[in-house]
Amino acid sequence: MSDKRQRARVQGSWAKQLPKHSGPAAPNHQQHNRVQTAPTSWGCGPQKTQNTFEFNQPSKPVREAPPETVIEKKGDHEISHGPSGVSRLRLLPGFLPSEEADWMFSKLLAELPWSQKTNYRQGEAYDEPRLTCWYGELPYTYARSTMAPNTQWHPLLFTLREAIERVSGCNFNSLLCNLYRDGHDSIGWHSDDEASLGDKPIIASLSLGDTRVFSLRKQPPPEENGDYTYVERIRVPLGHGTLLLMSGATQDDWQHQVAKEYHDRGPRINLTFRTIYPEPEGHRPGTKMRFTAKQP
Repeated sequence: MSDKRQRARVQGSWAKQLPKHSGPAAPNHQQHNRVQTAPTSWGCGPQKTQNTFEFNQPSKPVREAPPETVIEKKGDHEISHGPSGVSRLRLLPGFLPSEEADWMFSKLLAELPWSQKTNYRQGEAYDEPRLTCWYGELPYTYARSTMAPNTQWHPLLFTLREAIERVSGCNFNSLLCNLYRDGHDSIGWHSDDEASLGDKPIIASLSLGDTRVFSLRKQPPPEENGDYTYVERIRVPLGHGTLLLMSGATQDDWQHQVAKEYHDRGPRINLTFRTIYPEPEGHRPGTKMRFTAKQP
């Protein structure tokens, strides 16, 4: 073996395990280099092993979104307390017996004047991903689109309104009907807080047909600048014949939606009974200027 190859093998022997010595090691230049440097798998040359690393706690605490609450139990649920007041839900599964709900669903699906409404978002028109119809002596405006008055109530809707008024202790003079044809139909995040609904409106929502998830999210505090990342969230599965009442500050402090679902869903009818008041003169219909109206 030539001297050059022998020297290369000696200099490359750092990768082999060093022999153990019973006594102190001799002051050797090559040995000193082995203690001070170590190879790096990144091919960037030797690194000094005496460098130490310290873990510093983050300057801001790590935030986690609160777990989503699921409400399925029958009864009254106070979902928040805030400056606007107490937000309440009343859930009544089985409000309509199954067989009664079946024939009501079929009759309303076939006989109500369903149509697809054009709405506006950021100045652009779009077709709502559901069908609707409106009943009431006054028009109803939301999202810059108005539904004309309609006093020709279907007789079955009168019967349902009377039954809901007995249970809720409220009087309703109008009704927005929604038909979700399948899982792709939906309604986005919103609050029913138009001025025509008065202060702290009570909304009675009756579901017929396939089960859909009704979701709620808390309005973020002002310091969050409209960020909903860390707000409280609630899921309420609404099945065939279920009645849900929203009252108190729910429309002030919460938003709700029925999201798209990407698996098979049959049609669902949602009847939302409410009380509409004439809007003040000079007020643009559908905007969210509030006024206090007497609750029924």
